[in-house]
Amino acid sequence: MKKSQLLRRLAVFCLSLALLAAGIRGGTYLKDHPPGIFTSAQGQEEYQKSFDEYLNSLFRQEVASTTINLHYTLKSPENYGITEYEVTYGDIDEESRQASVAALENTQSALKSFKTKRLTLDQRLTYDILKEETDAELSASKFYFYEELLRPSTGIQAELPVLMAEYAFYDEGDVLDYLNLLNQTRDYFRQILLFEMEKANKGLFMSQFAAEDIISQCQNFIANKDKNYLLDTFDNKIEAMTDLTDQQKQSYREQNQRAVTEVVIPAYEMMIQGLEKLKKSGDNQQGLSHLPQGKEYYEYLVAACTGSERSIDELKEATAHQRAEDMSEAARLIAKKPELLSQATSYAFAQQDPTAILTELQEKMKADFPTPPDTSFTIKYVHPSLEEYMAPAFYLAIPIDDISQNSIHINGSNNYQKLKLYTTLAHEGFPGHLYQNVMERSQGFSPVRSLLGASGYSEGWATYVEMISYSYADLDADLSALLMRDQSALLSLYATADMGIHYDGWSQEDMIKFFAEYQITDKEVLAEVYQMIVEEPAHYLKYYIGYLEFLNLKEQAKNMYGKDYSDYRFHEALMKMGPAPFSLLEKYLPEYYDKGEKK
Repeated sequence: MKKSQLLRRLAVFCLSLALLAAGIRGGTYLKDHPPGIFTSAQGQEEYQKSFDEYLNSLFRQEVASTTINLHYTLKSPENYGITEYEVTYGDIDEESRQASVAALENTQSALKSFKTKRLTLDQRLTYDILKEETDAELSASKFYFYEELLRPSTGIQAELPVLMAEYAFYDEGDVLDYLNLLNQTRDYFRQILLFEMEKANKGLFMSQFAAEDIISQCQNFIANKDKNYLLDTFDNKIEAMTDLTDQQKQSYREQNQRAVTEVVIPAYEMMIQGLEKLKKSGDNQQGLSHLPQGKEYYEYLVAACTGSERSIDELKEATAHQRAEDMSEAARLIAKKPELLSQATSYAFAQQDPTAILTELQEKMKADFPTPPDTSFTIKYVHPSLEEYMAPAFYLAIPIDDISQNSIHINGSNNYQKLKLYTTLAHEGFPGHLYQNVMERSQGFSPVRSLLGASGYSEGWATYVEMISYSYADLDADLSALLMRDQSALLSLYATADMGIHYDGWSQEDMIKFFAEYQITDKEVLAEVYQMIVEEPAHYLKYYIGYLEFLNLKEQAKNMYGKDYSDYRFHEALMKMGPAPFSLLEKYLPEYYDKGEKK
């Protein structure tokens, strides 16, 4: 199914490794260092060092649990004490699930042996984040079969081609790991299909239209077997390696050709065949609330995705309130200047060069945001075989030990017009994902922090600064404000629809009636909207609820500091805290704000 531009314009994201990473599960450190070893007899510095050692031990185990996670997190694993690791995508089976639960329990126990009052400010924040995430994941272990590994936009089958195409070759070892992984793809996909069969047996398989979307996506990816995406990208990367002979390069090209044609493409064919057999197994063609325990699972999913501790009812109310505020302000602007209505569709914005836009944004953000360390970026374009289902743009997360590998991918089929490329690049680049990631990597956080934090922080931040970027564009200030309010209100509609479908049980007709209240009446487009939200529960909430939580934090900071408040210090405090659940950002904001630069 061809997704409409109305849907795809919202799907701007930071490509994550969550689907291919095992997540924080705890580890073996507790076996060697049982609770109670961290006693009051230790000096303060020694105690804090013990905590760092525990975090580093946990990080080493978790980051090496999947090779893609390891490679995208660390450029030089040996500098972190990781010299040997199994090359693997990870496992999806009952044994791994039980090991994950046991390890989470180990982490929970280990954390209890530390007294937070003896830790530094940064350590206390890390402790709280780790504890909150561990507790949440343990409580949600009963929802194992509610998880969905295959989603049209964010599923493994969608992200894997990009992650492998962008797999950096720092040395020959990376080439060997890459080829090893490719040759495991069929076995990995077989595990996924077995998981999907179990979901079907439990009455939890995806909707038929979702399965058909994924089948179509897989077919697109393997349509031109002799010119597959992974052939071109590998050849380009191997050619750039100066430490290999021509003979070695040719040998690796041949190995990659065999792996893609004899393993990867057959793996996608197997996925297609398996989903064809299963696609009618899903009895539920609506939201999660129509499944047993579906509402409870959705509550967990929303909290995990957004980082917000507010209830669904509170989130619905906050969303409706912000929408009303946006629409009221838009009406005020139009009443003040009626010509804005026509200008909103007829204005011209000439700058469409991505590099020039990002350079301009870096200059204009200086008064409001701390200066990031020097870094670089490249602009890339999504391969035609992936365009239909990939987001309009995405930023690929960088290793924590190399901030120079920034890349922003633009989907050329999105047909950017007027201000949209400008605000999208603010979301993906400066002061969005690229800026936030570079700042995070430069704060000296414990490495384990790179494995923690809700996506609601990342996507909420990028949406928050995207809204700010409207004021940076060289347009009439009132027009920019109107366009920003319109975009915010549109996002709110998707957020309300997400909660309506998955929590309140809205049918497609219910959602159509809701959108009609806002003069959006194209039933064909809305049918696609309904299906996309069913396929990707809580996806849009990462953006919108995260955005609202940042607005809420800002309002609290303004109330707390009055005339001493500044956007610069607020943003500085956020960057110094890094990704965390919003309740913890609220808790720690005063301490980090007070340490900031008065500007």
